[in-house]
Amino acid sequence: MIVERQRGTLRLVECDVQALKLGLSPGLALADARARIPDFAVAEADPEADQRFILQLAAFCDRVTPMVALDPPHGLMLDVTGCAHLFGGEAALHQAVCARMAQRGLNLRASLAGAPGPARALARFGRCGVCPPGQDEASVVDLPVMALGVDPETTLALSRAGLKNLGDLAARPSMALAARFGEELTTQLARTLGRENPRITPLRAPPRCHADRSFPEPLMDRESLDIVLGRLIADVVGKLEKRGEGGRVLEASFFRADGAVRRITVETGEPSRKTESLLRLFRTRMETIADPLDPGFGFDMLRLSVLRSEPLGMAQISLDGRTHDEDTTADLIDRLVARFGRERVLGCEALDSHHPSRAARLLPMGQASGSSVRPAWPKPEPDEPPRRPLQIFSPPQPIETLAEVPDGPPLRFRWRRVLHDIARAEGPERIAPEWWRDGPDEPTRDYYRVEDAQGRRFWLFRAGLYERASDQPRWYLHGLFA
Repeated sequence: MIVERQRGTLRLVECDVQALKLGLSPGLALADARARIPDFAVAEADPEADQRFILQLAAFCDRVTPMVALDPPHGLMLDVTGCAHLFGGEAALHQAVCARMAQRGLNLRASLAGAPGPARALARFGRCGVCPPGQDEASVVDLPVMALGVDPETTLALSRAGLKNLGDLAARPSMALAARFGEELTTQLARTLGRENPRITPLRAPPRCHADRSFPEPLMDRESLDIVLGRLIADVVGKLEKRGEGGRVLEASFFRADGAVRRITVETGEPSRKTESLLRLFRTRMETIADPLDPGFGFDMLRLSVLRSEPLGMAQISLDGRTHDEDTTADLIDRLVARFGRERVLGCEALDSHHPSRAARLLPMGQASGSSVRPAWPKPEPDEPPRRPLQIFSPPQPIETLAEVPDGPPLRFRWRRVLHDIARAEGPERIAPEWWRDGPDEPTRDYYRVEDAQGRRFWLFRAGLYERASDQPRWYLHGLFA
């Protein structure tokens, strides 16, 4: 028995079959139950553990169909449309699911019908099995009104009104029922009778496409898994090619013989249909995950799903091979992401600002900024060095300078107690403040690209202008050129 504290009293919330036969029932106080039957095992309710177990069962049912939804309090709803033929028909599918659950020591009640409402009502209050096509309403009309799943007050009011089963309700005009008991009752009645077919909301979004393999004998060695995974990747790549798409997020699901499911996901920075590259990403991911892929008693099924895809045309390699170089760079980024995680591999994104500190930002590779219009990076002048360094200090580093003229570049400067003599200088590049963000008191900046006697190149700026009495110019080091 499962007990839970309710209103200061321990009460039974779940009873097994033997307890029900002895006259115990949910809602009975534990003290009263002990008075009737002194010796029985009691466990305290743990809703979180129950929820975890239900989610494990949902993952297990994913081998039957990807459309798996929760049916509170302790049920699952599976949309097996188009899946029955893979198991030899609806009866064979029903039998296979029941047998799998029985192997795990579960006492299952399962029904298969043309709509979620009749299937739920038959599983909870009727005869389990497969409802013949077109017989949903006829199969549930004899069920009690509790099969509607409405609140207890409405169920009690229906019983007092002489409406004992669903057939009694179906014979009454819906407008009269709605006027007395509310529209929720008529809606639930239509769904339970199968007159309405509400779509279920699965726990996991259906994949764009998938391929799977079942094995008569569970696989345990890594080499066999790699071979099967490579074949599955080739299968989904063929499906993506017919659609003119490439995979961006792919997930491999390893179904163990004991019912456990392990999922491994890889992402690509660009749409991809390259079998070898995708297989290499999965291998890298499996080698670097903190929790190793434990086969246990072996994997009896392997599925590869494409969770996200994007349009991808045929690649045309230019005469200079530049497309090949770009592909190599993309593969390198994908391998780094698979090994270290997307949050640790960053890329620069241009922003719509002339202020150096706001002109770009770092984002995880492949992450969208959320803006539909992205500014382009400024193109460098041919045969010219970069105008700005790739990385800058935040905040800028204060330095001590000596200048020949107040408005000119410095002759030397001291940074971190090291004196640098300036050999060459370019500038100034004047950058006005963004008054709508910084306010009217932010000083104007004059930037210089300088090179010291040892060949090191720096990006300096003077904050403030000498001709303005309100400014007190100061020098800063904002970045280093490679």
